[in-house]
Amino acid sequence: MIDRLLRVVEALTARDVIIGLVDLAIIYYVIYRVLLLIKGTRAAQMVIGLVLIGASYFAAKTLDITTVSWLLDNFISYFIIIIIVVFQHDIRRGLVRIGQNLFAFGRTYEETHVFDEVVQASEHLAKRRIGAIFVFEREADLSDLVKTGAILDGRVDHKLLVALCIPSRDNVLHDGAILLKNLRVQQAGAVLPLSTNPRLDPELGTRHQAAIGITEETDAVAVVVSEERGEISLCLHGNIARDLDATQLRKALLGMFSAKSQKVIEEEATAAAAAAEAFAALAQQGEEPPPAEAEPKTAAKPERGRTSGPQEPIRARTAPPEAG
Repeated sequence: MIDRLLRVVEALTARDVIIGLVDLAIIYYVIYRVLLLIKGTRAAQMVIGLVLIGASYFAAKTLDITTVSWLLDNFISYFIIIIIVVFQHDIRRGLVRIGQNLFAFGRTYEETHVFDEVVQASEHLAKRRIGAIFVFEREADLSDLVKTGAILDGRVDHKLLVALCIPSRDNVLHDGAILLKNLRVQQAGAVLPLSTNPRLDPELGTRHQAAIGITEETDAVAVVVSEERGEISLCLHGNIARDLDATQLRKALLGMFSAKSQKVIEEEATAAAAAAEAFAALAQQGEEPPPAEAEPKTAAKPERGRTSGPQEPIRARTAPPEAG
């Protein structure tokens, strides 16, 4: 065996080695991109299930389990069709992303335009005390969680967003959320899953619970406008930053969708959640909370007028200890 391997190695030319290395690099890159594509989505769980089925097939072949081998053999025969059916949304998203990466400059300009339109609509609705939820789909597919509403697939425009949220006899979509996907208004009047967090501030109504709920289940970002208080809030990973002005909201959205600062934002949001839970535990035990100057900045309520660039993450906080 070793002699045969040595003869194969000796027969290789420089061209064969280079082609082999390029081949391995391409396969590595493709697998790496696929893993990034399904990371944090339900497709990752499906991949684990398919891997277990494959492992069971080889184990059944090795142990000569005839019936199980026959069943799994027939299953694997249709493996490609199963992959296409199960991962159709992720395949479509991957192809769209490839096209977007080829025109990165144009996409950046379009993202900025979409954020400006959402911010303008949110500010308009907040001044007039009209409630609204705008949900930005990111990596995770929301189609399994959002099944109701009207499919629009229109260009993002603040006038359209405002019109969809204004209550009227003819507008039956004003109570639901507006879903933005691939920088377009994909759906309106969508019903979102409510938050399962028992520590949420009772002051938060159904609209805020729905905005937080969709971010608990997925990596989506939700902008919610309060009908009672006329304030704008931003939700991410089950956390909520309340009472934002237009400048803060715009910079926060730009930062969240920036590849350089997204990781920092998510880490700070997680830290805010941990700090809020610690304060809630102290309050339940009757202990005095730490002094104001020692309180983590990530758990503080954003102040109006304070600006933060895309590289400075949003001052996120959770609702339980001091939302109000």
